[in-house]
Amino acid sequence: MENARELFQIMTRRFGFLNKNCCSAGGCDISLVQSHILYEIDRQHKPSIQQIAEALGTDITTFSRQIQSLIKMNLVKKSPDPDDRRVYVLSLTIEGKYVATTIDQQMNAYLAEVFSHMNDFEKETVIRSIKLLNEAMSKSSQCCTTPLG
Repeated sequence: MENARELFQIMTRRFGFLNKNCCSAGGCDISLVQSHILYEIDRQHKPSIQQIAEALGTDITTFSRQIQSLIKMNLVKKSPDPDDRRVYVLSLTIEGKYVATTIDQQMNAYLAEVFSHMNDFEKETVIRSIKLLNEAMSKSSQCCTTPLG
């Protein structure tokens, strides 16, 4: 078997996951973590801070700092839940929605360009393989952590 770790290292570099900022949209430089947060807030309906932190497998302290920076950038709004004032829900501002949509378009264009170098069978094989890998990772006892914990 080929060196799986090396394959993942190369893919990570090519995807730009090691760059300080993954994307730029609406005049904002957005880190990879921030782009994931914007994506999850956009995908879920008025999620709590806890829900997004759990979805991303992030500890709440680190996550709170990221949320504060997104609030300062005027991309995210934090408001008390009308049903439970102790819980805060997150939503995207108009600027946040624009940035999230722009990042989404950039990622989809990048993936379309990457897939353009494959035929339909190869593309379907890659997508099916990624789904299988994601399922196996979700069953791993070490899911959402670095292998050393």
